[in-house]
Amino acid sequence: MARYQSIIAYDGTEFSGFQRQAAGTLTVQAAIEASLRAIGWQGESLLAAGRTDAGVHARGQVVAYDLDWAHSAEALTAALNANLPDSIGVKGTQAAGDDFHPRFQARSRCYHYRLLLAPTRDPLAERYAWRRWPGPDLKPMRAVATALIGRHDFRAFGPAPIEGGHTLRMVFRAEWRSGGGRLTFEIAADAFLQHMVRRIVAASVAAGEGRARVDEIVGLIDAPQARWQGVLAPARGLTLQAVTYDNRGSQEDLGADPAASDGVFE
Repeated sequence: MARYQSIIAYDGTEFSGFQRQAAGTLTVQAAIEASLRAIGWQGESLLAAGRTDAGVHARGQVVAYDLDWAHSAEALTAALNANLPDSIGVKGTQAAGDDFHPRFQARSRCYHYRLLLAPTRDPLAERYAWRRWPGPDLKPMRAVATALIGRHDFRAFGPAPIEGGHTLRMVFRAEWRSGGGRLTFEIAADAFLQHMVRRIVAASVAAGEGRARVDEIVGLIDAPQARWQGVLAPARGLTLQAVTYDNRGSQEDLGADPAASDGVFE
C-alpha cells in the first residue's frame, strides 16, 4: 500500500461542486472515487487540497489516496483517466510520502477569474468567463488588487470556512491582466474564505464600471464588521489554477501549473 498524489483538472459546469454529497448528486470527488474503485481502491474518502463550489473549474486540484498498485505512476494516471468522464482529467500522478495531506501541507493556492469583453453572447467562451460590456476600466481594478496584497482580515469578503475560524489571510499576488478581448484576475494566497475571490472580483468590476469607489472597497479590508453588499461574480469565471507545496516538488513536475492550511476553495 502506498500513498499517491494526483493533479486533477475539471470542467465544473455540470457538477454540484467538488465535495461528495448525497447519493446521486454529481460531484467531482464522487467521480474520482468511482474511478479509483474501478481499479481496486478500497478507501472511504480521498484527500483533497480543498473544495470548489458548483460551476467552478480547476486546472490544478490536488488529491491523495492510498492504493495497492503494482505498476508505474504513469500507468495509474492512464487507468484513472480511462474510468473518468470527459469533464475530468488526471494530469499527472506521483508517489507521495505516507503522511502527505494535500490540504494541510499546502503553502499557497492560485485562482484565475476571467472576464470576457464582448457586446453579444459567445456561448463557448462564456462557459469559462463572465461577459461584461462595455469593458470596465482597469485602473481602479488594479488599485483594488494592489491593496489586497499582504496579510489582512478579509471578513468583509466572506466567512471563515470553519465556524469560529479566523479570517486573516496572506495574499501573495493579486493582479489584473488584459489581452485577447479578456481580463484575467490572478490571486494567490495561503488560503481563502468562502466565496472570497468571487466577491473581490465583483467589487473590482463594480469599481471598474463606476458603480463603486476604490476607496470604499479598499476600506473593507481589515474591517471585519463590514460586508461587501454586492452580488457574487458568477462561478463559471473561476478556475483553481494551482496548489503549491514546500519541499515536495512543484506541480510542474506532474505536468500541471503551480494553496493553505485551514481554508477551503471557492
